[in-house]
This record gives sequence, structure tokens and C-alpha cells, in this order.
Amino acid sequence: MTDDHRISRFPDAGEDIRRARVVPDTPQARSPSYRLAYADTDFMLRDEMRPVRLQLELQKAELELSQRGIESTVILFGSARIPATEDAGSVRTPGLADLARYYDEARRFAMLVTQRSLEHACCEFVIATGGGPGIMEAGNRGAHEAGGLSVGLNIVLPHEQVPNRYVTPELTFSFHYFAIRKMHFLMRARAVAVFPGGFGTLDELFESITLIQTRRMQRVPLILFGRQFWERIVDWQGLVEVGTISADELELITFVETADEALAVMDAWNDGRGC
Repeated sequence: MTDDHRISRFPDAGEDIRRARVVPDTPQARSPSYRLAYADTDFMLRDEMRPVRLQLELQKAELELSQRGIESTVILFGSARIPATEDAGSVRTPGLADLARYYDEARRFAMLVTQRSLEHACCEFVIATGGGPGIMEAGNRGAHEAGGLSVGLNIVLPHEQVPNRYVTPELTFSFHYFAIRKMHFLMRARAVAVFPGGFGTLDELFESITLIQTRRMQRVPLILFGRQFWERIVDWQGLVEVGTISADELELITFVETADEALAVMDAWNDGRGC
């Protein structure tokens, strides 16, 4: 018997909310203390309820992904500011215009991964991004153009928080807590592809490396697009030379330039089994 068909001998929580709306209009019934706790927004937003809100954010996305049958994901991290090639002429710096080629590679990589997943008729290797513009949009766009699903893990920010139009609507989520969003990025990850980006991308990259390095997460392919970019902003060899990381820890990452190279890394890792 599935969860949807379980017989409950207790009142439905939603039904109790509806009943509470039709109680007599009295000072007692109008008092905030009389509201059902789970339907009381003011109560749920209290600082003391933060642990409950953290749990709700973790559980909501987990339930939805499980019910949709999403078994594993391929994560795309990268800048929200990198434009599509056709928009490169309107960006504010030549550097961003030059990085527009990675929008195309992210789009193609997501398309190839999704096509591979669809060929095996499974919900493995589903593209997942932060759901925003730039590289995130490119990933969702490639999956959409291949005819497959993709996940968007959006977060409420002053800027760049609106989901892009290519994310599968039923797999679009909004988060308040960065920590819970990061957990969902990696809980199902079978590969992590990181494109050029800024503070957010660096944060996501180094958290992924750290979890793998410390064996808090099972090792997966960690693929960095654009060796020249990454070697310019991170002195990887310098970290080895001063002794803060060991030489073999650099083997946790693989540099590529194209979507085809990235797919070859995944194929070698998975021994060509696909999903």
C-alpha cells in the first residue's frame, strides 16, 4: 500500500485548518495563541523556530525529488553573470564576453548528459543547477532542449533569485538557507561540473572539494571547465608547495575545455555504464 492510499484514523491537518477558519468570531478565537501552530506564520517565523524551518526546507525538496523518481543528478555550478553567446555584446566587461563560450559548453554538456539519461529511460544523471541565469540557465536549457527533466535549486537573494524559464516547473525549489540548498546539490550528485564564476561558485566548488577530501562525501567526478581561468584565480600548485594540500589531492579535480571532454571523464569514471 502506497503512502497516498494509507488509511488514517486521525483528522487531516488541512481539514483542521479549514475548520479553524469558521470558528465563531470572538476575542478568544481571534487571539494569535489560538491559531494552529503549523498554520501560524508569525509563530513559524520566530527565531526560536529556525531548527524547524531548516528541517522543512530539507524535507520538502527531498520528498518532491523522491516522489518524482529523481535517483541521481549531475550538478552544474557557474556564474550567474556569464551571458549566452548571442548576448555577449551587451555585457559590461570584455572578460565576461569572453567567458560566454562556457554558456554554450554548459548548454551542450547538459544536453548530452540528458540525452544519455533518456536513452536509458531512467531518472539518473538528471541535470541540477541553482536555477538562476547565466551558467545555471545554460544547464537547464540544454536539458530542456534534449527533452528531459532538470532541477533548479533557487535561493532568495536581493538579485538573481528568479528561476530561469528552462527549469522543469515541478522540480523548481526556493530556499532561504544556503546550507540546506548545498546539501540538496550534493545528496544525489553523481558528478559535479564547475564553470567559471565568482564568490558563489568558489564557495560551491571548495565545499565540494572539502567534502570529498575529508571523505564526508563519496568521491564523484569533479570537473572544472576552463583550466586557464581556474589556474589564474587559484594557485593550486602553490597550495601544494606550501604544504597546505598534498599533491595527490589535486587529483580530485579534472580540467576540461569542452562538453565532449567532460562527458568522456564521466564515461571513464562510470566505465561506460551510463545510468
